[in-house]
Formats: sequence, C-alpha cells, structure tokens
Amino acid sequence: MKLSSLKQGRDGRLVVVSRDLTRATDAFFIVPTLQQALDDWERVAPLLQDLSEQLELGSVPTIRFHEHDCDSPLPRAYQWADGSAYVNHVELVRKARGAEMPASFWTDPLMYQGGSDAFLGPRDPIVAVDEAHGIDFEAEIAVITGDVSMGASREEAAEAIRLVMLVNDVSLRNLIPAELAKGFGFFQSKPSSAFSPVAVTPDELGEAWDGGKLRLPLLSSLNDKAFGKPDAGTDMTFDFPTLIAHAARTRPLRAGTIIGSGTVSNKDPDGGPGRPVAEGGVGYSCIAEQRTVETILKGEAKTPFLRFGDTVRIEMKDRHGHSIFGAIEQTVEAQAEA
Repeated sequence: MKLSSLKQGRDGRLVVVSRDLTRATDAFFIVPTLQQALDDWERVAPLLQDLSEQLELGSVPTIRFHEHDCDSPLPRAYQWADGSAYVNHVELVRKARGAEMPASFWTDPLMYQGGSDAFLGPRDPIVAVDEAHGIDFEAEIAVITGDVSMGASREEAAEAIRLVMLVNDVSLRNLIPAELAKGFGFFQSKPSSAFSPVAVTPDELGEAWDGGKLRLPLLSSLNDKAFGKPDAGTDMTFDFPTLIAHAARTRPLRAGTIIGSGTVSNKDPDGGPGRPVAEGGVGYSCIAEQRTVETILKGEAKTPFLRFGDTVRIEMKDRHGHSIFGAIEQTVEAQAEA
C-alpha cells in the first residue's frame, strides 16, 4: 500500500493513495496520522491494507491526489539517522580533498543523526540564507522502522522495516569542513531534509525490493536536465537491515525512526569514478560528487552548487515507467528579510 500525509497541522492527515498516484482516501476513521499508525502497526496495518484494496476497487469515497498538497510522510519524526551506504561516494569525496579512506569504512557504516523536528514537504522550497554556503541536494532512499530492540540482529532489523521512501538530504557543502574539523559532527551544514510525497510498504515494490535493497534507478534532474540515474541496488555496501542494526547497536529505536541510505552512487562499468549523464554515464545523486570527479580528472571543479531559482527533482519509476513514490521537486529560494 501507499501512504501519504496531506498538509494539516504539525503531523499531517493520513491518506491511503492509489497505486497510480491519482486518487486518495482518508484514513482518519482508522488512524489520523502516520506516526500513530506506526505506533500500533500490527493492529492498524491490516486495516489500512484493506482500505487500500477498497480504494483500488473504487468502493470507498476518494479525493484527487495532488503531490503539492503533501507534507513529508512523517512531517516530523522522533529520529532521523542518515547512513553512507554507498562507500564509492565517500571514497570519491575523500580522494578529491587528498584524504585517505580508512579500511574500516568498508566494514563499519558511517552514520549521523540529523534534525527531524521540521522536515520539508516534497514540493516545499529549499530556503537558504546564502548561496555561498554551497547548497547541494542529495538523492537517497530511506526506510521507516517499527520498534527495534537495542542490539538487534540484522534479521530482526529487516523485520522492522515498515515503509520505504525517497529523500532529498540537503547539504551546505561549504559549511561542512569547518564543522567536521571541530570533531563533533554536522549541524548547521545539514538543514531540513525533504521526503517523497508517498511512502510505500516493501511488498508494493515487488521484485525490485530484495529485503534490504531497492534495485531501481534513482532519477534526479537539475533545471529539467537529467543529472543522475544510478541504480540504488548497485554498489550499496551496507543494506538497510545492516544500517538499522548499526543504529540500534547501543540504543533501542522507536517506531517512526527514519534511516537513510546516504547519497546513491555507482561506479563506472570500467571501475572509474563515474561519468555525467550527458557523457553516457549514470551521473550522480549530488553536485558534490560531480565536482569531485571533475577535480580528480581535470584538476578543478567546474559545476556550481545550487543557486537561487534552481529546481531539483528526485523520482523513481518502476519497470513500466510509472512513478512509485511521486516526485520531490524543490526550488531554491533566498530567505526573506525580516
């Protein structure tokens, strides 16, 4: 089934969405918000699934589903932890700045805890203070979990995956080096993230979901020009059960925890760092990676970071070309003066 939160209050109004993303029906008589559904998933999920089937049959009242009416599926969450499962991306970024990558990065996931109190809706603008901060998008996959016990095994973590969605994990690249140099992690360099209009249960993904990875291209464009189409199931060093178990190693995770994959990144078939879409490659899921490849191959970065007025779109389509999650589409805007 496909679930969405329409903009209403702080936590949205839960609706069940048709598979073709054209219609929706209210779930308020079952549960008003997605967080409440996750808190009581074993009881509520079968009721929502039945409502989804009735929606497909046309036997329940419906409204027209418009993606611009959506908030993120969880407009705010108890926890948002983003990993870096595509180690190719990490290796490239470190290589560009002349830093060696520790061997442990291939066996022990990187993860940071992001701000989760104010996510952006999938069509909300990216509001920034200054272009000089190096505004960048990061196209990613994420899962929402149920309760996960501290020290959970990979198998237990896999059983806790409730929903899958897309992410734009916005980064301010020029603020990152100074923050990391303090040795205390990201904060100002990681503003609010945005999630896809719809979150889907894993069974909705069919053969593309193997229990830990989503094996489809993640499409991103910048100002209507294709920027990236890497396969999310390729070059993923750590799958989602591994990331969840890593996050739960020393703490329990509560229902509604969001775990991100990190920037989706593929190597070139010849083992190289990858090529832009315009040159026949699968491109990149963030500007920083393209700039990194330019630095490695040409000695300097040519592609600018996002500027005010730029529009980013992130989407994933099934084997038949149909949008699965709807699209994240955001325009960069300057913060209004007080």
